[in-house]
Amino acid sequence: MATPQKTFPPPLGGLDYLASAILLLDAGQQVCYANSAAENLLEAAGRALLHRPLNEVMRYTATLQQALDSALSNNWSYTGQNVEIRRGKAADRGETLHLNCTVTPMQSPDAPEVRMLMELQPIDQQLKANREERLIEQQQASRELIRNLAHEIKNPLGGIRGAAQLLERELNNPALQEYTQVIIQEADRLQDLMQRLLSPHRAVLQAQRMSVHEVLERVGSLLKLEFPATLSILRDYDTSLPELTADREQLIQVFLNIARNAAQAMDGKGEIVFRSRSARQVTLAKRRFRLVIDVAIIDNGPGIADDFRERMFYPLVSGRPGGTGLGLTLAQSFVQQHQGTIECESRPGRTIFLIRLPLNAFEPAPTESPQ
Repeated sequence: MATPQKTFPPPLGGLDYLASAILLLDAGQQVCYANSAAENLLEAAGRALLHRPLNEVMRYTATLQQALDSALSNNWSYTGQNVEIRRGKAADRGETLHLNCTVTPMQSPDAPEVRMLMELQPIDQQLKANREERLIEQQQASRELIRNLAHEIKNPLGGIRGAAQLLERELNNPALQEYTQVIIQEADRLQDLMQRLLSPHRAVLQAQRMSVHEVLERVGSLLKLEFPATLSILRDYDTSLPELTADREQLIQVFLNIARNAAQAMDGKGEIVFRSRSARQVTLAKRRFRLVIDVAIIDNGPGIADDFRERMFYPLVSGRPGGTGLGLTLAQSFVQQHQGTIECESRPGRTIFLIRLPLNAFEPAPTESPQ
């Protein structure tokens, strides 16, 4: 027979109407009551939470445990900012949540067994918005650095190309002229890249209607050429996705830079999954879009260290010997030109880069009509 949900008379009975997640705990730190918001937060029905120790309902830090013990023994309140918890008993597999937590000791004649009230307020959306703002500011600084770097590189390239042309005129051996042609062609390629970096961003976008799956297939083909034998590429596509308007070459570069980094981190021996989904009514960089296409690039490699994950989009910062430190910086720049975002979650054995691209990025932003 199922255990019924614990109910309390007013005022404790009114806790069910609060938007904050509320847990009432007894002297043994077992759950006496969980309101609807707590059930939603912990993804468990009330009857599955009742009479269970709190450390089985969720996993949390030693600091929070000390606060709970102090609330019981010393009648002290506690407020924690940006506290991390994991849902459920399986801490290694549970989802990490960020929240503000308040623990208040209490005694109520209506519920004498209740000794503590715990209030949990999720702040993941707030942290995400703050992170997006930091990324935008960082990208503006990175863009300025890259433009300055491109300007310094462009000038000597002209001299290198001119010297190669003069040298070619003096060479009678066609075999040697082949080498000068390589110099000239590579100088032209770098000149074109520098020009794109120096040009106004919106001017260099060559937007066209395309399928994101066609772009991912192209990236998969390039990866298989580079890692032909040992790299496994899997697809998890939502084939109902509509076409989006984007710069095809830039998207190829974005997905290729991220997927190649994953393959190199695994020494070409591992599994990469390309996954596509859609999301509706999403806010990206303070603008709301009706439809967003989510592309996830998932690998089962060693993961990204926490300290490096905070810096990996900075220019000239690389996580491997011989890396240029420009791949992820350019990827982030190209995605932001499409008014999208890149997010990363990583732990050993599973790293996810989520690229969010609005379907209508090149439509004018909606304006409020006059009253």
